[in-house]
Order: sequence, then C-alpha cells, then structure tokens
Amino acid sequence: MTLPDHKSIIEDRYNYKVCRTGRKSGVLMHITSLPSPYGIGTMGDDALKFIDFLVLSGQSYWQILPLGTTGFGDSPYQSFSTRAGNPYLIDLDELVRKGLLAKDAPKRFDFGDDPERVNYGRLWESRRELLYFAWEAFQKVPNEQLKQAFDTFRQKEGPNWLHEYALFMTIKSAMKGAPWRSWPDLFKWRDPIALVGFAELHRDEIMFEQFIQFLFFRQWNRIREYASREGIAIIGDLPIYVAEDSVEVWQNPSLFQLDETLTPTYVAGCPPDFFSDDGQLWGNPLYDWDEHKKQNYEWWIERFRFQMRLYDIVRIDHFRGLESYWAVPYGDKTARRGQWIDGPADSLVDALRDTLGPLPVIAEDLGYMTEEVYEFRERTGFPGMKVLQFAFNPDASSDYLPHNLTENAVLYTGTHDNDTVASWILNADPRELAFAKQYLGLNTEEGLIRGMLRGAATTVCQTVIYQMQDLLSLGEGSRMNHPGQAEGNWQWRMLPGKLTLELASDLRELTRMSGRLPAK
Repeated sequence: MTLPDHKSIIEDRYNYKVCRTGRKSGVLMHITSLPSPYGIGTMGDDALKFIDFLVLSGQSYWQILPLGTTGFGDSPYQSFSTRAGNPYLIDLDELVRKGLLAKDAPKRFDFGDDPERVNYGRLWESRRELLYFAWEAFQKVPNEQLKQAFDTFRQKEGPNWLHEYALFMTIKSAMKGAPWRSWPDLFKWRDPIALVGFAELHRDEIMFEQFIQFLFFRQWNRIREYASREGIAIIGDLPIYVAEDSVEVWQNPSLFQLDETLTPTYVAGCPPDFFSDDGQLWGNPLYDWDEHKKQNYEWWIERFRFQMRLYDIVRIDHFRGLESYWAVPYGDKTARRGQWIDGPADSLVDALRDTLGPLPVIAEDLGYMTEEVYEFRERTGFPGMKVLQFAFNPDASSDYLPHNLTENAVLYTGTHDNDTVASWILNADPRELAFAKQYLGLNTEEGLIRGMLRGAATTVCQTVIYQMQDLLSLGEGSRMNHPGQAEGNWQWRMLPGKLTLELASDLRELTRMSGRLPAK
C-alpha cells in the first residue's frame, strides 16, 4: 500500500473543509403567526422585525407556508389560486400610512380577542370591508405615483393571471361563494360572450379584486427586498395539487382528470398507513399528465416561474406525487380504494430545467416512500427533508437517526404537520423518548427541548430548520396543523415581545457552535 504524500493530505483537508462551508440554518414561521393587533400576522413591521431577529440570531433562512388565498378549512394548501396572495396578510397600518385608511378605521372592527389564535370567521367579516374602504380612498386620493404603480401592475400581471383571477372571484362573489362547478352553464363552461358581458357589468368589483392583489404584492415585495438586503433567503412552499374550486381548474379543465361534465374522475390522497386505517382523502383533482406533456409542461413551467419570483427557494409539497401518485375514485368517502399511478417524474423536471435553468428546490419526501421515489429524488439532486422527531424507533432502525443522515438534506425539528418538540416529549412512546435521551445525551439540566435543538444543529445536514414554536418551548396548543382534522388548524400566533435578545443570543450560540453562521 502506498501512503499519500503531504500535498494530497493538504488537498483532502481543504476539500473536506470546502464541502462544509454551506452549513446554514433557519426558522419555520408562517406570516399568519406573527404578532399583530388585527387578528392575524401580516406583512407589516412585525415581519421586518422578525427578519431582524433572524439576522441577530445568525440565521440564513425564513421558511413560510403558502401565501395563497385560503379556502376550505382556512388551509393555505387549499387556495382559490396558485398565484394570488392572501388578503388577510395585507398590513393595515401600512394602508393608514399611505392615506388609504383612516387612522381609527381598523380599531372599529372586531378581529377576535385571543392574541394566540386566529379567528378566521371574524377576519372574513371584517377584512374585505376594510380593504374596500381603502379602494374607495384610492380612487379619490391624489397620489398619481401610487395610481401609476397600480396601472403598471395590472398591465404586467393582467394577461398572465390577474384578470382571470379577479373575474373568477367576482363571479364567485355574485354566486354567494358557490364553487364554480355549480355556476350557471354559461359561466361554468366559460362562454366568452357571457364572461365579457359579466366583466363589463362588474368592472368595479373586478378592479377591486385586482387592487387587493396590487396591495398584497406591493407589501410582499417590500418584505422580499428587506430580507435580501439583510442576507435572509425566503423558503416558500408550492403545494403539488391545486384546489378543485380554483381558477386554474376552471380555466384549464383539460389539464385535469375531469369527465365530460367537468366532474373529477379521480382525486388526490394518500394510502392507509400506521397513522390512519382509511388513509387521507385530500380531494384535489389529479393532473392529466399526458395532456401536460403534450403541451410541453407549459402550465407547470409558468407556475414555477412565478414561484421563483416570490421566493429564493421553493419547497415542493408531496414531491413523491411526481414519481407516482395515489388516485382515489371521486365520491369515495375514504382513500382506501386508491391505487398508485405513475407520474411524470424526470420528464417534468427536465422540462422545467431546460426552460428555467437550475431549480432552487427542497423536495418534501416524507410519508410513504419507495426506492423508486428515492432514486428519482437522487437523480434530480434536490435535497430531501428529514424530521428529527421521527428518528427514535427503539430498535434504531430509522433512516432519520443522525448517523444515517446526509449532507444533501434539510433537517427539521418538526414541520407544520408535527407536534412541537415540547408536546412530543410529553406524548411520545416512553421507549422512543428513552432512546432519544440515550442517543442525543439529553439531560434535564440542559433542557430536553434545547437538547433536541442541539441534536439537530450538530448533524451533518447542510441545512437545519427550527420551528419557531420549538425555539419558544411551546406545547401542543401551538401546533399549526393536525393532518386529517378539518377544523381548528392554522391558528397559532406568537405573542408580542417573544423575540428577545436572550433568545437571539442563545440561538446564535447554537448556530456558531454547529458551524452554521453566515460567512462574513
């Protein structure tokens, strides 16, 4: 055996160091969870303060949930549009500063009396009325610069998505919120003469919907620009499926598995597993992938191009559905009778890359996985997701144990679909918790939650994301979502004053210790 010479040893050490210079971390915290006196977190000053906290604590990423208009169950994963922003996130104080709302206008409304929970019912009653006040003021205020900005926004976004979305929402409002499949046939089947006539008759309402989106993207762009200046990259979330009651399905029915009456034939879900004997029935219409391929995946390319305008990195939710998806007959009450059908896999990813270039993607590859899915993700090169809470099977068989992790992965203490760490510690199988304590060296002096955060930070994974609830040591009441539970989700809010210097200092030290501080 020939021993390596001195030069090769130096090169090996240099390469070893280089491959670990990309270690970073961030925080998962949806905008709705930010503090606010108006019932829900917004894109206002508290969002900027949160970015300041991330900078102070040495973080590199802010991960959020989808920004879209929320529909059934208030879920950000069931939106009326893949592009339009959620009106609830528009900051009212900013509208006051712009002269679009009277200073006392927001105070005249009841947004709910629980500072730790979003009351979506109250928001539904109040938010649109306040935004309409702003629309009326906008038409009267002598701010030509703002009006020119609105005209520019409409000209740029109108042909691509804005006009269709505003028309869809205005018809929906005229139909008392009814889903598009129950609209009169002229609207349901998109008769062009009927749609033009409706648009002319409801011009003000359509302009109002466009104005809401103008406000949303104006405020979101301010957040993006501030984060970019401060060195914080935003990780967004792309739901793989769209809602049945969405402008995309109404506008492009041929791209989905619908029958001759525009009724879905099969819908999305996931099969029965350890957590659910019936599986999960999501109900989203499935894509007609053959039709997408015939059109060279143009719809997906434009969808992804738009996401890259919003975020620095895109997390693709339910990534495994691109390799194969669970198709459930429409009308079934459970997901039991579903079957696996091949998805587009490499064909779609290649089309996206050929047009858009390198894709800044995180692949959500949790849940029921197969070798084919893992091989597909490996071919893409996208980092997958790991969850530390899933690691501690007492027989040490979990792929999520730190010694089984790889650099090209994003490790979470938990996601929006999981318990908080504090609640997991209280409710975990005693054998799992005992193994976690043994494996990570958790001790009560350091604190079990702090020990879990340390365990995540010191893994080999290039990226680690902490839930804000875990940094605050919050329990089950702060959980964002219980999968399979239709109501009571997406409500948690952080109380004011929780982003303390002490918390930032502790997180920064953990980040420094684990080699994840941003390069100077």
